[in-house]
Parts: sequence; C-alpha cells; structure tokens
Amino acid sequence: MDVGQPTIDQIRIFLAVVDEGSFNGAARKLGRAISVISYGIANLEAQFGVTLFEREGSRRPTLTEAGRAVLATARAVADDIDALMASVRGYNQGLEAELTLAVDVMYPTAWLARLCRQFQAYFPTVDLRLHVEALGAIAGMLLEGRAHVGVTGPVVIEDPVLDRMRIGEVELLPVAAPSHPLARLAEIPPGAGRQHLQLVLTDRSSLTEGRDFSVLSARTWRLGDLGAKHALLLEGIGWGNMPLHLVQDDLDAGRLVRLPMQEAPGVAYPFNAQWRRDCPPGPARSWLIEALKAGCGGDHAGPIVI
Repeated sequence: MDVGQPTIDQIRIFLAVVDEGSFNGAARKLGRAISVISYGIANLEAQFGVTLFEREGSRRPTLTEAGRAVLATARAVADDIDALMASVRGYNQGLEAELTLAVDVMYPTAWLARLCRQFQAYFPTVDLRLHVEALGAIAGMLLEGRAHVGVTGPVVIEDPVLDRMRIGEVELLPVAAPSHPLARLAEIPPGAGRQHLQLVLTDRSSLTEGRDFSVLSARTWRLGDLGAKHALLLEGIGWGNMPLHLVQDDLDAGRLVRLPMQEAPGVAYPFNAQWRRDCPPGPARSWLIEALKAGCGGDHAGPIVI
C-alpha cells in the first residue's frame, strides 16, 4: 500500500504527543488548540494507513507497534530540519559554513580536545576540520588557503598575507631512556650530545626545507610523527627534545630521564595563532582565536630546540 507524504508540522505534532504523553500536553507545548493536535494525528495516520496511538477511553495515548516503528525516523527527520534551519540562520548572520584548524603537533592534546568540544557546543552547524602538522607545515596550509586558523610553533613564517598573535607556550626538554649512554652520565659535558643519535622532528612542508633548528648531533633520524619519536625514545634509540606534558608520566615512572644538556637544558616552546588577513573574520573564527589564547598560559621568550 502506498503512503502519503507527511508535513513537518504533522511530524512535530506526533513527537510532541509522544514526549508530553497526552494530546493536551502536546497542545500546550506547541501553543495549539487540542483540536488541531487531534486533527494532525488523524491526518498523519490516514496518510500512513496505520494507527499510531492507542487512545480508547480516558487512557493516556500510548504508541502502537506501528508508532514505535516510525518514532526513531520521525525524530531523525525533525533533527535534520532543525539543523537545516540553524544552518540557514547562521549563514544569514555571517556564520561560517566550515572552518579548518591546523595545529602544531606540540600543542597539548588535552587542550585541543577541550577546544574542539567547546567549539562544537557553541557552533553546532559549523563543520570543523582539524589537521595536526609540524613546524612550517601549518603556515604552508594557511598560505595555500587550506586552513583558516593555525597554531604554529617557533617556526614563524613572516608573510604579509598572515597575521599572528602569541597565545602561550609549553616546556620542551631533552630526554632519553635510562639505558642510554647520556642518561648514565653523572654530568653531561658540553658537546656530548653531538656524539649520539638525535631524534629530530622534521618538517613535511617546503617552506623550511633544508633548515635545521638547533640540531646538535651530526647523526640524526628525522621523523614526521611525534608519536614515533616518543616510541623510539622509550626504546633507548637516541635522545631528543620532547614537550613536558607528553613525557611527564614517563619521567615519573622512570621510563625516561631528563638530560641536563648544558647547551639546552630545557626551553619554552611558544605557540602563535595565525590566520590569513584576507579571510573575513566570521564569528566562529574569532571565537576560535580567543579560545586558543585562553587555552594556553603565560608568555615567555627564549631560544628553541626542536
């Protein structure tokens, strides 16, 4: 049997009766006369060719088997319509349809996760796209128009197209496994790091290709993934600089030790928010920049060792 096509209003009436448990409750919720509610349900049942509610006598209306079968789909349709209307309202108010955020790999994951959760709560209709990269790759995405906002580290690409704002920092320190030769030294003499394999986070962009950032050793393994660098350090393969928030548990458990390197015993790793100045500053992007600033702490300048 063919069925008719219900209206959005009929679907909302059906859901209101389910949620409120009565026709009177649905009428109050929707600000309609009870006769309108009854008429809407009757028409919906006629179009579907099924009975949606058992409502004999004075009992509260209860869903029939057919009513239960269509309930989940009806809610999904109403949710989709609500999302469509919110998206159009946002567009009419200047809200972006989508926003791409590119983040330096050193940015703390806990900060990033909290930021994304809050963004989704404030801007449910904006499609947030996230990329995590290293060093100059973030600025490269901004310059190429593949990102709207970036969180860059100490590798600052000066370009008239980009604006930037200092938003905070994390501590970076040299570490190695307890079995590493440097970790077994009571005192590390100057230049000792040059004699051992250094694990270095490398840049996958062409903006800083061929440039080293305070690399001390002549022997290096260059990695594009911070997780791989972390795993190799835990295995005692080389030494390298890591953000404190990522290795704090390893230091506490003795899986890694901090190396008192006299050349660079530990420094601040600064973060900057960057964006294209020719990109219109919509509400979501403006909120994101301020939230990034609030999510970091302090301001400290200093030399950087990658």
